[in-house]
Amino acid sequence: MYITSKKNSWRVKMGKNIGLIDVDSHSNFPNLALMKLSAWHKAKGDNVEFVQPLFGNYDLVYQSKVFTFTPDYKSEINTMNLIQGGSGYGMNNFLIPEIEHICPDYSLYNVSEAYGFLTRGCIRRCEWCIVPKKEGQLRQHADITEFLGDKKAAVLMDNNVLASEWGLKQIEKIINLGIKIDFNQGLDARLIANNPDIAELLSKVKWYKPLRMACDTLEQMQSIAKATELLRHFGTTPSNYFIYVLVKDISDALERVEFLRKLKLDPFAQPYRNFENNTVDKKAVCFSRWVNHKAIFNSVLWENYKDNIKSKSELGGI
Repeated sequence: MYITSKKNSWRVKMGKNIGLIDVDSHSNFPNLALMKLSAWHKAKGDNVEFVQPLFGNYDLVYQSKVFTFTPDYKSEINTMNLIQGGSGYGMNNFLIPEIEHICPDYSLYNVSEAYGFLTRGCIRRCEWCIVPKKEGQLRQHADITEFLGDKKAAVLMDNNVLASEWGLKQIEKIINLGIKIDFNQGLDARLIANNPDIAELLSKVKWYKPLRMACDTLEQMQSIAKATELLRHFGTTPSNYFIYVLVKDISDALERVEFLRKLKLDPFAQPYRNFENNTVDKKAVCFSRWVNHKAIFNSVLWENYKDNIKSKSELGGI
């Protein structure tokens, strides 16, 4: 049995003790790859646990890192076999199909919802996004029942599910199963705005969390407006919509945020991060804090907020 990457390959000797390291911290969001590895090893009779630095002794350790900016794991690991994976370590490592398509071990994080992908890849080529490089063209990936288990809700991490016929059929299946879902990467408002049938389909979904879309450029504003109009027309159940806002240029982002405010939509600002050198603009971070702190956002204008920042000098001026 092999676990491979394009650059390396490892023969995995089945041992009794398997250690897992979630470098990004398993207290925030479950690591899907580690849950699948856990399920695979447990099915073979292995003992699996998160690494205990001082007391654990492991035949094999998997160390997973999603984000390049996350500080690496520093504690000593008692193992002769360490496998590192995830986009935080590069784009050329992946699970073999036997592991990729196993139902994850949800007991690892004690989560109440399922996690997975119906599709992989995307039709877009946004300059700030790593998906085209990491996953390539949009394609069918899995049926919802592959990773649903006994859960009644699912967090789906697809990057552009509405652009896929397979994805749309899976949404129909989810509706028929009565499963609550959350597309946590957001839905493409341009596809909803241009196709009332998609908006009507989404109105039949049981939403686990508010429906998410993205308004990352000024050009997307009218698509957001039209998509929201259609979704509300068909009676989509969320009382509000969660809109991702990429923050690179402050004036550009402010125009989008104020536009969303007028539409009574909930913006969530995300400062642009340069993944090549892991830098993020402090001004964008400051702006994002203003947007995301709703009590302040709803009562203080940006101009007044930035003029009263005690650490403004540290931001190089705004």
